[in-house]
Amino acid sequence: MRRTLYQLSYQTIHTPVAKEKSDTFKMAASERKKHSHTSVNKQDTFSTFHNIKLLDTDHSTVLSVSCWDSFSSCMKQMFSRRARRLLGAALTSCRCFHAELVRHDSSGLPIIHHSRYVCELPANHRFPMGKFPRVLHFLIKDQVITDKQVWVPEIASKDLLSCVHTDEYLNNFISGKINEQEQRRTGFPWSEGIVRRCRYETGGTVLAAEVALQRGLACSTAGGTHHAFPSFGSGFCLLNDLAVAAKHLMSSSTKRKVLIVDLDVHQGDGTAFIFKEEPCVFTFSVHCGKNFPVRKQQSDLDVSVEDGLEDKEYLSTVESHLPWLLDTFRPDLVLYDAGVDPHREDELGRLRLTDQGLYQRDLYVMKTVVSRGVPVAAVIGGGYSKDIDKLALRHSIVHRAATQVWRECGM
Repeated sequence: MRRTLYQLSYQTIHTPVAKEKSDTFKMAASERKKHSHTSVNKQDTFSTFHNIKLLDTDHSTVLSVSCWDSFSSCMKQMFSRRARRLLGAALTSCRCFHAELVRHDSSGLPIIHHSRYVCELPANHRFPMGKFPRVLHFLIKDQVITDKQVWVPEIASKDLLSCVHTDEYLNNFISGKINEQEQRRTGFPWSEGIVRRCRYETGGTVLAAEVALQRGLACSTAGGTHHAFPSFGSGFCLLNDLAVAAKHLMSSSTKRKVLIVDLDVHQGDGTAFIFKEEPCVFTFSVHCGKNFPVRKQQSDLDVSVEDGLEDKEYLSTVESHLPWLLDTFRPDLVLYDAGVDPHREDELGRLRLTDQGLYQRDLYVMKTVVSRGVPVAAVIGGGYSKDIDKLALRHSIVHRAATQVWRECGM
């Protein structure tokens, strides 16, 4: 049975727990959610950080956040470089990735990207398709990463997609038998290009999860299509990449537990529906209650926030739930949807987070997870603006925060 370093380390630290979302656990989550708006710690979550310099005036760089020295030291003791390299080499030689190009020799943060994350859309379409290649462009331009860190996913096969989506839906979607009403619900006109793009995007999230299990942390430059249901698409989401990645990992010989942390401003209704009866996947969503979708599904833990919420209160809300979830559910992997649509300038958001708030959110989530020896695969989630470059830079915040985590934790 293959075990990653992170899984092995996690098992040595924590005693085993039942691999089910018991009724008791769900009731506890419900009670916590019920009191969350009154019991949230209002103290600034990030008062321990110092020397913070985030996006500069032209939004071109995110610089270092020097923090948690004791945490970094602890991580280095837990995961010595020599042990990681030896185990990593062994795993690399035997693990099969869903990839067109792997980066065995790179010691930097793995970035998952494909040039076919994009496709043509009608002129003036609302969806900002051009953001995906620009995310990678700015990461390389700003020297956050090099091209040697970029892994290239393979297209998601129909067999892989069928672990979540129905055969009828996949057949109709791939062959173009999607009627006008269904196209209006998704927001996209059907084309061969949109099919190919969505399949590569889903493949990217699957690869990010696979790489994270081996390396501890990986980020895609796309993904987070959480409104897609098994038999239909919705809200710019045609295939549910997070659900496919989680199901794929669960189908292996080692039945893994997956925590989906969805911080997109919109509830991940498709993901919640897909896993409502699945004991090995826990869905956690912090979203704007008065935003899309109007008719919400029930996640394992939903935290609905009010319009206009700002950095400090938002971060305190995340902090009051995430550590408890990690320590109670004890996942083998976290899939993190780092949507930037909670940003104050987002066209569909209704919250008031800043660039700095998004950076602190992403840094906190990834550090909190990694400090427990749990691997993280991050996707960029939603974000909407007519200014594609500004939006792409905003989406790159999660990769910049992940790079900081990678460096400080000696990964």
